[in-house]
Amino acid sequence: MTESKGTTQPKSAPLPVGTLLSNYRIVKKLASGGFSFVYLATDETGAPVAIKEYLPSSLARRNPGELIPVVPEENAAAFRLGLKYFFEEGRSLARISHPSVVRVVNFFRENATVYMVMNYELGKTLQEHVLAARQQGRAKVLREHFMRKVFHDLMSGLREVHIHKLLHLDIKPGNIYLREDESPILLDFGAARQTLTMEAARFQPMYTPGFAAPELYGKHSDLGPWTDIYSLGATLYACMAGMPPQEANQREKEDRMGEALVRLRSSYTNGMVDLVEWCLRLAPSERPQSVFRLQKELREQTNALSEQSLLAAAPPAPAERPAPASRFLTLLRRRDEPTSGASVE
Repeated sequence: MTESKGTTQPKSAPLPVGTLLSNYRIVKKLASGGFSFVYLATDETGAPVAIKEYLPSSLARRNPGELIPVVPEENAAAFRLGLKYFFEEGRSLARISHPSVVRVVNFFRENATVYMVMNYELGKTLQEHVLAARQQGRAKVLREHFMRKVFHDLMSGLREVHIHKLLHLDIKPGNIYLREDESPILLDFGAARQTLTMEAARFQPMYTPGFAAPELYGKHSDLGPWTDIYSLGATLYACMAGMPPQEANQREKEDRMGEALVRLRSSYTNGMVDLVEWCLRLAPSERPQSVFRLQKELREQTNALSEQSLLAAAPPAPAERPAPASRFLTLLRRRDEPTSGASVE
């Protein structure tokens, strides 16, 4: 999950199994991180759902067996601000209906915090796919054709998120879920912030080293679609190299990504590596400024590769052979040939 700078905080306990939240009953904890818990639950019909609970570990703590977290007085203002954004985020995501974005079906306040109810889907995270491929020791961690399809669909979903004035700010393989048919879902908007208010800009987001753009390390940096695009490039790199790229704040001191990208060219097309390099530029203005622009480049590359494959697979044209002489021409030749014993003048 997301990580942030600071001292280690004591871990909060998840909600007990069987806890009733509104009309949902907790079955088990699915995941936890610095910002939230995610549970598997069932609704009133018994259908499975995923429920995300706002509970930042740096601001609050819940004791085992209890429902309401304890928030120290010095953290109360920051906790309430985060709670406000989490609630607004749920409201914004509930308006987004796209197959590549996690579907929020409900959100509500309870136990002095906020819960988001999302569709529960079967599959694995992209991180699990990368780890499984890396263990097999293949030169290509993930197939390029597979990555092009997954990331094209993912970009369509992220475009929809940006249209709703949201940034994700924590895109990484662990936050991308692949259904059993390999179609992607963008998960965990716990770091997401609405981008058009000054108040939101002052709320410092958490980030994952290696996948976070350099502007996420500064308190007053300008965040925008280009920030998520850096993380997309870092995620693509991880799918190709089997590990995260060098951290952005370390790159600003000594950038080793050029050498790392050169090594990838022996396993992946130049176009794919160039795309990653474009996304991973340290200066925000040098990256694609919109997901639409990035997706357009990816699509054009993929179409060009498909055309090349078709041409390479086409059978060679048959060699031209002279047309057989007609019976009429054969008879003419025979008529003109000299007969035996005849003189030729």
